[in-house]
Amino acid sequence: MSRGYRTTGFKGYAVKFSPFTDTLLAAATSANFGLVGNGRLCILSTRQSPTALSPLQQYDTQDGLFDLSWSELHENQLITGSGDGSIKLWDISIPGLPLSKYQEHTREVMSLEWNYVSKSTFLSSSWDSTIKLWNPASSHSLRTFQGHTGCVYTGAWSPRNSDQFASCGEDKTVKLWSTNDPHGKPMASFGGHTDQVLSLDWNKYSPTMFATASVDKTIKIWDVRNPRGQVSMFGPFEFAARRVRFSPFSPNYLATAGYNMSASVWDVRTGAVTFVHDAHTEFVFGVDWSLFHPGQMATCGWDEQVHVFNVPGTQA
Repeated sequence: MSRGYRTTGFKGYAVKFSPFTDTLLAAATSANFGLVGNGRLCILSTRQSPTALSPLQQYDTQDGLFDLSWSELHENQLITGSGDGSIKLWDISIPGLPLSKYQEHTREVMSLEWNYVSKSTFLSSSWDSTIKLWNPASSHSLRTFQGHTGCVYTGAWSPRNSDQFASCGEDKTVKLWSTNDPHGKPMASFGGHTDQVLSLDWNKYSPTMFATASVDKTIKIWDVRNPRGQVSMFGPFEFAARRVRFSPFSPNYLATAGYNMSASVWDVRTGAVTFVHDAHTEFVFGVDWSLFHPGQMATCGWDEQVHVFNVPGTQA
C-alpha cells in the first residue's frame, strides 16, 4: 500500500527524502509540464497519517522546478533548480522567500547534488552545457566545468571521493571529472549509449560503479576501472527510464522511473525486475530511497502525484 499527495496543478520532476529526518521528504514540481509558468517546492511528512502524505510547507517560484537536493549540513535547508537558470536555497522552518539565490546558468538547471563526503559544496548541471561547483556561502560559483555539448542532465558526486563526480548529457556520453583539475576538463569520457543519457547514479557500496539511463531505452552499469566503461546492459525496453537510483542499503538493487508510467526495482546481478510500482497514470520523473527505512521509496510524476511505498526484500 502506498501513501500519496496530490500536487494539484503542478507536475512532479524530482522527489528526495531528507538525510536528517526519517519522516520528511520534498518534491520539486512545475506548472504546464515545465514549459512555462510557476514552480512549487512541496515539503511533505509521512508521520501524520498511515494512508496519506501530509503537507508541511510549500514555496512557489516564478519558474518551473526540475530538481532539488537536501543540504548535508543543515537539516532544514535544501536547494532547488529552476527553468530560468537560478538556484535557490530554502530553509523549511522559514515560510516565504528563499535564503539565497544563485544566478549564473543561462538555461534550465536540470540537476543538483550536495557533496556527500565534504558536505560543504554542491553541483549544478544545466541545459547551457556546463556543470558548476558551489559553496552556499558564496553568491558566485567556485568552478565551472565544460566538456559536454548540449544539455547536461545529471551531475553526481562519487560516494567516496569528495573531489570526483560523473555527468551525463545530450551528447550521448558519460564523463568523469575531478574538482582538482586546474582546467575544468573531464578526466575520462565513456561512449556506449546511442542517444541522450538522462540520468546517472553511483553504487554506494561499489564506489567505482554507476548506472545510467538513456533515451536509447537501455540501462547500463559502468565501472570507471574498465577502459571500455560499460560492464553490463539491460534493455532495450519499450520506453526509456528517466531516473536511476541505487539502494542505500544494498549494492544489488537499482530503482528506475520513467516513461512507462511506473517505477521498477532491478537486481543488477541478474537483470531481473523484482518489484514494480504502477500506481501512477503519467510519466514518472522522480524516484528516491529512504536513508532510514530499508525498502521505503518515493516517486513523483506528471499525474501530479507523490507516492511513498515499501519494497520488500531489497536489503540483501
